[in-house]
Amino acid sequence: MVHDMAGGTLAGVSVPLVLLVEDDLPLAGMLRAHLERDGFAVTEAHEGATALNLTSRHSPDVVVLDIGLPGLDGLEVCRTLRAKEPHPACQRRVGSAGVLTARDGEEERILGMNLGADDYVTKPFSPRELSARLKALLRRSAPPPDVVRRMVSLGNVDVDLEAHVVTIDGRDVPMTPREFDLLVHLIGSPGRVHTRESLLEQVWGDTDAGPRTVDVHVAQLRAKGVRLRTVRGLGYVADAP
Repeated sequence: MVHDMAGGTLAGVSVPLVLLVEDDLPLAGMLRAHLERDGFAVTEAHEGATALNLTSRHSPDVVVLDIGLPGLDGLEVCRTLRAKEPHPACQRRVGSAGVLTARDGEEERILGMNLGADDYVTKPFSPRELSARLKALLRRSAPPPDVVRRMVSLGNVDVDLEAHVVTIDGRDVPMTPREFDLLVHLIGSPGRVHTRESLLEQVWGDTDAGPRTVDVHVAQLRAKGVRLRTVRGLGYVADAP
């Protein structure tokens, strides 16, 4: 069983993505709910192989690992993650309460750290403690402010606002200045319907240009791979995935 949610950025505000790997379903649900209320996006897996697959697909900002997973255990998952891609942090946590009593905490902690884990907490623990540790870990691993770029992302589209670079489905796509401005305006407010008149005023600064101008530029964005929906009689909307 897998619950999937992608993190992202909007107007330069980042939503950190947590991969939560826990085979205790009630505990996983409780932790997920708390983390989401605390501002995280959460991708959830209940065994090791799925965790590795989701890491490859979503590149989470931090991984919360239970040691006592069925099949591929948490230690092996952590080892594999660090060998394949050292960027995602590996947040360590002892498995079920039974496993905790059967294992020596100090040896577990040393082994986990030697495999590349960044932190370690033992059950029982509070969701508030886990959330605080994740935030501290993300602060420590964040790049210096002078290298953080302002980005806008939605679905298959990523826009670097400073470099004026648009990436769609992982490839750079050239944009005219007007296409770029229209794209940023639409994906910067996902789910909101923009009338042709409002787009002419806010993007073109000229309501006399005519609604056909908007239609042509929307068609050009679609031809380049941007997913925009027409709301009949109203205008256009960029839907959140």
